[in-house]
Amino acid sequence: MNKKGKLLIFSAPSGSGKSTIVQALLKKDFHLEFSISATSRAPRGEEQHGREYYFLSPDEFRQKIKEGAFLEWEEVYEDTYYGTLRSEVDRITSAGNNVVFDVDVVGGVNIKKEFNDDALSIFVQPPSIKALEERLIGRATDSADKIKQRLAKAEYELGFASQFDKVVVNDNLDEAIKETEELLTNFL
Repeated sequence: MNKKGKLLIFSAPSGSGKSTIVQALLKKDFHLEFSISATSRAPRGEEQHGREYYFLSPDEFRQKIKEGAFLEWEEVYEDTYYGTLRSEVDRITSAGNNVVFDVDVVGGVNIKKEFNDDALSIFVQPPSIKALEERLIGRATDSADKIKQRLAKAEYELGFASQFDKVVVNDNLDEAIKETEELLTNFL
C-alpha cells in the first residue's frame, strides 16, 4: 500500500445496496476510513460533532465555501448544506488510510474529476428499476409517494453511470461484494 491513501467513491440510487456493500468492505483489510461530511443542520439524537458529521452553522458553511474548503457541497434545502471538506481527505490519507465516500452521483463525479487516478469511482446499479421498486417497497420505510420520488431520482441518477470508472450491478449481493472487493484489490 502507498504511504498516502487513495480515494474510493461509491454512488448509487437509493435502495441499490451501496451502503450494505460499503459496510462489508469496511470489515475487510483495505485500510478504509469513512469521510465524515459537514452539514449545517442541527445534530439529531445522539449525533456528535466529528463522529457522524462536522456540524457547522449556515454562516460557517458559507464561509468555508468562499474559502474553497470543500471538495463538493450542496444546499439541499434553504440554509441546509452538506459537503466534503478537503481537510477530511488530508486527515485520512496522511494517516495512510484510504478514504471511502458514500455520496450522490454529482458529488461522486466531481470528486473523481478532482483526484483522477488517485480515486476509483464505483457506481452500484440495481438490476432494473422494477427490482429497485420491489426493494424499496420491501424496506417498508417509505410512503408510496416517497418511493415514487426515489424511483424518479434513480432514473435520473442511472444516467450518470457511464461517468464512473466501474459499474457493479447488484442483482446478487454476495456476488456484488465479491466483485467490488476484486476492484479494490486491483486498484489499491
